[in-house]
Amino acid sequence: MPDGIHPSSAGTGDAYIDLLKLSLLDLLGPTTTRAVPKRRGDVRIETVPEGERGARLTGSDWPANGMTMIGWERLTNLQRCIEDILAREVVGDMIETGVWRGGATILMRALLKMHGVEGRKVWVADSFAGLPPPDASRYPVDARDRHHTFKYLVVTEDEVKRNFERYGLLDEGVRFLPGWFRDTLPTLNEQRWSLIRLDGDMYESTLVALENLYPRLSVGGYVLVDDYGAVPSCKQAVHDFRDAHAVREEIQSVDWTGVYWRKEND
Repeated sequence: MPDGIHPSSAGTGDAYIDLLKLSLLDLLGPTTTRAVPKRRGDVRIETVPEGERGARLTGSDWPANGMTMIGWERLTNLQRCIEDILAREVVGDMIETGVWRGGATILMRALLKMHGVEGRKVWVADSFAGLPPPDASRYPVDARDRHHTFKYLVVTEDEVKRNFERYGLLDEGVRFLPGWFRDTLPTLNEQRWSLIRLDGDMYESTLVALENLYPRLSVGGYVLVDDYGAVPSCKQAVHDFRDAHAVREEIQSVDWTGVYWRKEND
């Protein structure tokens, strides 16, 4: 296990969640593998040397067999935000836009189920066909984006559902929303949110998610942005939205790329 990961021994529930996070990151076994991106959009699979397993702490590699790329620190930040929402009874469902194999949303559902929460839903929003080609005419910042060329990022809806099933978490508390964000997220304009997690990488994906979801985020709810530090266009979309809507809450860092803030007012 990499230095910096210290599973809890405080209680059965905490131990379960820590083991779940380790499993989602493919860190329970004696070895783990990673996918190394290549120039033409494919990947090379290799075993992670023992001394480099710590990259999984901050989500700095692509797990070949894990359920999420976001690392231990961002998973733990997600956990803490959800526990705070439940403790303060902040109203609303939870959503991730851009789910890959579903690891973060699996954790969301596990936490709600462990705490006996009924009525809240976890929304799994993704094209399930990879990222869209850049729409340079509307979003010039995305003009040179190459995420759509990586077939490794394509995970079908059926695959994600099977991953939920493997953890015993595919139930009535999970809602799938397949399609491009520009088409699907506007259909949720009557929904109330307590947490929105953005992992769409691109300027368009980030801005469209904020424009459609943030107005319905409850006061006291959280915004988590995965690609803020890794993708400059994502960071620009966050600041363009915040500037346009006078969002002044302080942005908090999680690790080298993940950030979040709590909504303090409407």
